[in-house]
Amino acid sequence: MKRKLRAFTLIELLVVILILGVLAALIVPRVVGRGDEAKRAKAASDISTLSGLLQQFYIDTGRFPTTEEGLAALRTPPSDVRNWQGPYTTKPIPLDPWENEYIYEFPGPSGEPNTFLLMSLGSDGAPGGEGSAADIIDGEEG
Repeated sequence: MKRKLRAFTLIELLVVILILGVLAALIVPRVVGRGDEAKRAKAASDISTLSGLLQQFYIDTGRFPTTEEGLAALRTPPSDVRNWQGPYTTKPIPLDPWENEYIYEFPGPSGEPNTFLLMSLGSDGAPGGEGSAADIIDGEEG
């Protein structure tokens, strides 16, 4: 008894490989360039979350952490603060997506007593910049 073998021909395999190559050529360039956008979105999200935690600290204590106390005051009570209700986060204070610490200053650049500056320096780790190297800044009033 003869068995009939079924298999793909070389031409069929080449057609499938060609189709996969065309799809990869169309999709890969769109996905590869999105890494920087994702990192900037993550930094903006972290800054927004940390700003909310700083606002909660302010509501409880009547002040923002000093620049010296920094964001660590969200996890560990400063020695001279009253009504600290933390820790305000159970997770460690995150680094920005480029592995740098977020910059926190109190008071903020305007010098107003109830403002702070919270920022990431972007991919280059230096002030200013454009595109993915641009600073991501959040300064809010209490």
